[in-house]
Formats: sequence, C-alpha cells, structure tokens
Amino acid sequence: MTGRVEMLGIMAALPQELGDLIADMRATGEVETITLGQREYHVGEAHGVRCVATLARIGKVAAATTATALIHEFGAEAIVFTGVAGGVHADVQVGDIVVADTLLQHDLDASPLFPRFEVPLLDKARFETSPELSALLVAASEAFLEQAGDTLRERFTVSRPRVHRGLIVSGDRFIASHDAVLALREVLPDALAVEMEGAALAQVCYEYGVPCAVVRTISDTADAAAPASFAEFLMAIAGAYSSGILSRFLRSRS
Repeated sequence: MTGRVEMLGIMAALPQELGDLIADMRATGEVETITLGQREYHVGEAHGVRCVATLARIGKVAAATTATALIHEFGAEAIVFTGVAGGVHADVQVGDIVVADTLLQHDLDASPLFPRFEVPLLDKARFETSPELSALLVAASEAFLEQAGDTLRERFTVSRPRVHRGLIVSGDRFIASHDAVLALREVLPDALAVEMEGAALAQVCYEYGVPCAVVRTISDTADAAAPASFAEFLMAIAGAYSSGILSRFLRSRS
C-alpha cells in the first residue's frame, strides 16, 4: 500500500486500549458518532488523519463483524488494531510491544478435511499485514519506548521494554496456564504473542483487499498469573501505551 489513506479504521477490544484517541479526535474538531450493530463508530480526524474509531469488543466474531462494517459502511481503506496481548515466546516480556507481520487462528482445526490452522477454502493459515503500516507502527512504538521508557519502568515492573515483529496468534480462549503456553510454543514455535481478535481482522481484510496492521502491548505472559496481570496492566498502563503509539503513528501518516 502506498500513498495517503483517506479513511483509516482504528479498532480495539476494550476502552482502555484506544487510549486518548477519541478525546484527541474531539479536540481536533467535530466527531460524528454512529451506532451500528450495537457498536459506536466515531468518525472524525486525529493528528491530521481522517479516521473512524470503534470498540470491536472481545473475540474473533466481534472483530470480524466490526472490520466488515468499517470497510462497507464507513469506507475504511486500511484498518489498525491496537490492544494488549499475552506473551508466548520466551523472549517476549511484560511491557514489550509486538507488531504483527502475520496472524493465525490457533484454535482453528478442520482436519482431516483441511490442514490444521488453515482457513477452509482459502488455502491459507497465515495472513500477512501491510508492510508499510507495520513498519510505521514499529517506528512509532520504538519512539514511544525511547521517550517513555524511564517512566514506564517507574510505574510498572518492566525492565527494558522492546519492540518485536512477527507472528501473533488469535483464538476464542483466554490463555492463562503454563501448560497452554507450552502447547502453543510446541505447535507454533515462532508465535510471539496470543490474543483474541487480530487473525479474524486479518482474514476479513485479506478477503476484501484492505491493508491492515496489528500492534499489541504485552500485559501478561499467558500463564496462571495472567488474569491478575492483565487486569492490572489494562487499568494502569495500557492506555498510555496505546495513546503514545497511536499518536506517533498517526502523525507519521498526516
């Protein structure tokens, strides 16, 4: 994808994961809020970019239906998903940021009719993100960590937060046990993080030819401590990450 995007869709599952985006849109000018399918879509401008922001809610079906609405009802020419995720790879720690190159549904298994993880009739298991959008998200994430690293270390237990780029896996299951993490590592050794929406977004965007990107902040390591770590991270710092990354990303697009 090249050139300026005239309408950018921005999605998150939970309010904290959008950070200050909607407030920034309202500070810039008029924001039109449209209710569709029990979701509110906020249409306006943020940091010089025309965008529509919405909460997809949790899970693959929620992400897919929201992405479809962004494309068909609001004319989104690209979509970015921002939020938190559990770390899967041993090198990924709480406070790190993962930008997806590819996404896969780890709970999709139509075997023996189709290979495990492959989406039936699409001949694909892994869905690629936009290289351009992903590179801009990496740059925005690195700039955010460089500027905010000391503050993050003081506010939350993160040592040296880093930016990773690679495979993120999605499924309709909150991963919260060491055994479940080990099982993911065994079958998908290159998986960096796990969440519940990104691969569904990527499949919809692939089918409609719309570029997409996914950025995730690691809130937990998907083990038995994940529920408490997730809740604490979400309330304490997820918004700061999303706001810092999105604002830098949008300014790079304006």
